[in-house]
Amino acid sequence: MIDPSTLMTYVAVVLGFVFIPGPATLLTVARATSSGTRVGIATGAGVAAGDVFHTVMAMVGISAVIAASATLFSVIKYIGAAYLVYLGIRAIIEKTPADLTGGALAISAGKAFRQAVLTEVLNPKTALFFLAFLPQFVRPENGSVMLQLLALGIIFVLLGLFSTVVFALSAGGLGSFLRRNPRVLKWQGKVVGGIYCALGIRLALQQR
Repeated sequence: MIDPSTLMTYVAVVLGFVFIPGPATLLTVARATSSGTRVGIATGAGVAAGDVFHTVMAMVGISAVIAASATLFSVIKYIGAAYLVYLGIRAIIEKTPADLTGGALAISAGKAFRQAVLTEVLNPKTALFFLAFLPQFVRPENGSVMLQLLALGIIFVLLGLFSTVVFALSAGGLGSFLRRNPRVLKWQGKVVGGIYCALGIRLALQQR
């Protein structure tokens, strides 16, 4: 299984991801602000369910590649590194809308959950992110690659769900704060982008 040092590094990085306002956080805050805390939590749960799907897809795809060829796995990791750097650059230069609700109308918790699941499952960026992010914490010599990917995916989903619930519960105050401080939204993209770029470079330089 995953060695303790790798697991601790992974948890620290994921905590940095999920507690820095990103697309999932902003969507949750938008729903909670416009339709209530319950709808915000349902949105976060929908995002988590979508991430479970992407975890399974990453497990199947990456495991198959490793089983077929160690060289192909290295190629996947280099492509993943390039993609993470690309995401980082995009996050740094893109502007985040200051209007968190976007004029959204109130909806039910069930509908919010279904929309969040569909949005996350059909997001190719999320699929590519999982394929790029998870492999750098997998060590084939530590045992079953499938189980390592499953553990990493579950940890990511649980921490992500925890963060969205926290943001949903505090959505009123957080939403007001972000609207009063647009620089926070501006700089969160740069912080997240910097993390993505650093991970991409680390992945490219990592030795098997």
